[in-house]
Amino acid sequence: MNKKNIFIKSTIILILGGIVTKILGFIIRIVYTRIVGPEVIGLYSLVMPTYSLLITIATLALPTTISKLIAENKHNNLKIISTSTILIMFINFIVVIFMLISAKFIANNLLHEKRCYLLIISMALTFPIISISSIIKGYFYGKQNMVPNVVSNVIEQIIRGLLIYLFVPIIMEKSKILAACSLFLFNFAEEVVSIFINLLFLPKHIKIKKSDLKPNKYTLKNILSISLPTVSSRIIGNIGYFFEPIILKNLLLFSGYSNNYILVEYGAYNAYTITILTVPSFFITAISSALIPEISKHYLEKKYKLLMKRLKEALFFSLAIGITYSGLLMLFGKQILNAIYNTNLGLTYIKILAPIFPLFYIESILMSFLQAINKASTTMRITIIGVLIKLVVLAITSLSHIGLFSLIISEIVNIFIVVFLNIYYVRKYTKKL
Repeated sequence: MNKKNIFIKSTIILILGGIVTKILGFIIRIVYTRIVGPEVIGLYSLVMPTYSLLITIATLALPTTISKLIAENKHNNLKIISTSTILIMFINFIVVIFMLISAKFIANNLLHEKRCYLLIISMALTFPIISISSIIKGYFYGKQNMVPNVVSNVIEQIIRGLLIYLFVPIIMEKSKILAACSLFLFNFAEEVVSIFINLLFLPKHIKIKKSDLKPNKYTLKNILSISLPTVSSRIIGNIGYFFEPIILKNLLLFSGYSNNYILVEYGAYNAYTITILTVPSFFITAISSALIPEISKHYLEKKYKLLMKRLKEALFFSLAIGITYSGLLMLFGKQILNAIYNTNLGLTYIKILAPIFPLFYIESILMSFLQAINKASTTMRITIIGVLIKLVVLAITSLSHIGLFSLIISEIVNIFIVVFLNIYYVRKYTKKL
């Protein structure tokens, strides 16, 4: 099979798997949202930025890093896996200890919601197993074998749905907080199953020697040289996301808005608005995941014309999907929101953001391209600029008595800034190829 067919096949497999996973995830989210109600969703939304920040640190961007290293065939694959595993377990140990110590402070002093304490503890306990799972997934992405990840993702969603349907109603009768915690704790069971399924797809002829299991300094250096700039960029983005509810809630409270208003509106924004707007994200993620190993190989082999062709194809498909979907939301947003969640909460935010989101969809394509041509440090600079501008705009507008529209405005500004800078640097670097 030629390289073009591998790229197309990988993308199609990921998209088809993404469609199934997204449909299952949507059904699960509808069921969960209707069972627990807006208050629990609001609590869950408050801690999600903390979760996103810490899981980024805990996984160290290893799926992307391992995918790139294995695609380039620079190292023994077992050396990459064993070195990555030891590194990630050490980082997870530090992250989990930190969370156990600081959970109460974050809940009480930053989020101003003591009920978030147990949610933060619950999320911390899932980090090690998620990190191990991410290493295995990165291996298969690097091999451009997308079937194991697609199969495991689908089965993960099925297990998640069953656990929520069977146990969350029972838990809700006892405690709303435990119901919110359950969604994090269910991740543990899902990832265990995911690891087991992925292991079944490993080549049977692999012979593991003791020397393969020892960490290698050269491999470690290469892992860190790719993962640190990549994860730094993501950490910075997630730091912005982490401070988002903190700045928003504190300044809106200062401006006279009630705690209940903030909890309900912010919950609606995350549970309904963003969920509806990012439906095509599985297409974009599929394209990005298939793009990184493909671009890495072409860049290493100096096949620049093919490299540019893949980038243009990825951008074309992403824009076509984004524009089509945004058009549907502008025309039928109310009907879609009602059909899925039986509510109109978040509809106004959808109408405002829908025309902007086609740009958001190409953001990850451009960043993946820059990472694949060894410009992860550039994506980090772009992210820093975007986050700083977003937080400044959020702080100023939150004091302007426009409610949650302050968050909408800061989101729009961030999308424009980040996409513009990505396009600028992609053009700058590709001119030299």
